[in-house]
Amino acid sequence: MTDGKRKTVGRPAGTGKTGGGHSQSLVRGLNILEVLATEPQGLVLSDIATRMELAPSTTHRLLQALHGQGFITQETELGRWYIDVKTFRIGNAFLEARDLIATARPFLRRLTEASGESANLGIEDSGQAVFLAQTESPQMMRMITRLGSRAPMHASGVGKALLAWLPEAEIARIIDAHGLPRITPNSLDTPAALESAMTEIRRAGYACDREEHAIGLHCVAAAIHDEHGRPLAAISVSGPMARIPETRLNELGQLVREAADEITAQLGGRRPASEI
Repeated sequence: MTDGKRKTVGRPAGTGKTGGGHSQSLVRGLNILEVLATEPQGLVLSDIATRMELAPSTTHRLLQALHGQGFITQETELGRWYIDVKTFRIGNAFLEARDLIATARPFLRRLTEASGESANLGIEDSGQAVFLAQTESPQMMRMITRLGSRAPMHASGVGKALLAWLPEAEIARIIDAHGLPRITPNSLDTPAALESAMTEIRRAGYACDREEHAIGLHCVAAAIHDEHGRPLAAISVSGPMARIPETRLNELGQLVREAADEITAQLGGRRPASEI
């Protein structure tokens, strides 16, 4: 085999070139998952090696690594390799996120039209709020969120709206992992302050971020719930204090909560009863 061929080993046609900083083993492992995903009946080692243009020993090492992490499994009698449940969960998570975004997007547009401000959709991931979608305010001065960006749960509207409906044990784990850092002078940086806010959020059905994540910015958010009443995601409206003063928070809170409840209903979920 020539040097030129070695440079393309493990990259089936159409997968594109890998960046210099990428791990070759990682890329090869991902390509193996792609190959197995197209074969519901599974493949034996020799077939995988042939398709990947890899030596059987190299292919076996990669298969064992993927197997050890739960991404693939082997049927021992025939020696065939299959996609395992962990890979399925990752793919299923993508489908759920895609359906969630598609369902929420018309409501985000409606919120922006009604409020004149940016509307956002976020989820909890590894104890942080992650933003998946946004409709931008038509105003020149507006809040713009980079999709995929993260915010602390205790110091953001979306984060607090999600946090309030999680079981106490999960809230404790998130605080243990991330703490309660003081992002701004208004951040809730003590367990007592956070617990008081959680009680109010559950009572009202929406959360307010009063310059807790960024000075000069106000945000109102409400959770979307799954069929068990757990927080699946949250939507929010955010903008500068000049246009969202304290006197407007309740009005926007009701608006966002109603939209969140409608999305919840469309997804077959239910919002738990608010606390009195």
